[in-house]
Amino acid sequence: MAMALRCFRHLPSLLYRFSFAMNRGLPQAPAGCPALLLDGCRQCVHRMLLTRQLATKKAKGKGQSQARVNISAALVEEIINLEETNEDMQAVVEALKEDFSRNLSVRTSPGALDHIIVLTKDGKFPLNQLGQISQKSPQLIIVNMTNFPESTAAATKAIRESGMNLNPEVDGTIIRVPIPKVTREHRESLAKLAKQSTNKSKEALRKVRSKSINQVKKSKNKVSEDTIWLLEKQIQQMADDAAAEMDKLLAAKTKELLG
Repeated sequence: MAMALRCFRHLPSLLYRFSFAMNRGLPQAPAGCPALLLDGCRQCVHRMLLTRQLATKKAKGKGQSQARVNISAALVEEIINLEETNEDMQAVVEALKEDFSRNLSVRTSPGALDHIIVLTKDGKFPLNQLGQISQKSPQLIIVNMTNFPESTAAATKAIRESGMNLNPEVDGTIIRVPIPKVTREHRESLAKLAKQSTNKSKEALRKVRSKSINQVKKSKNKVSEDTIWLLEKQIQQMADDAAAEMDKLLAAKTKELLG
């Protein structure tokens, strides 16, 4: 481990040389590298980092290039679980997909009302747990609140404030929900909601990133500064990828909504 750490100090210059020698094999070992690792510092690169991809892409609006980093999870498993961090970020992306699919459709369907949250005196519940939702006609959805009549008013309020441009009407324990005509204004309103949902998801993504980076920084006295830097770079890269996926989802949904 000591030899690997000594060699790790030469990593920046090694990686720089590596980018110009992709087709000629690994570069020669830097001066001072232990004899055990003389094979172009192959073990330094492949065991300590596994891969350091120097294929670059243009940074947005700057025409600059930025390196992509992949760190071996085995190297840092005692510091942070990168796989778990990536799963947390992808969970935020999946939640945005579900929100788009469930709540941001030009055509309102009974299923779109299922998960509207109703605030009752006993707590918060999805609408489909309190009432029976059915479509009477293409222009009308019915919510039967017979099983929980005391929650009729709360359910009506939740539907009206759902952001779906719905104006429910109450008839005893029956809530009638007329389906609005698809106007340009309605489409634009949904597109704004899609943007707002994406911004909220990106905020949640930033929280995951910050939590992970803070966890890494707590180990700065146990590992080298280079390792901390590479871990932070990897986490930022994962967050950038997730954010880019969100932007693609938003672009596709906006195109769908506005036609």
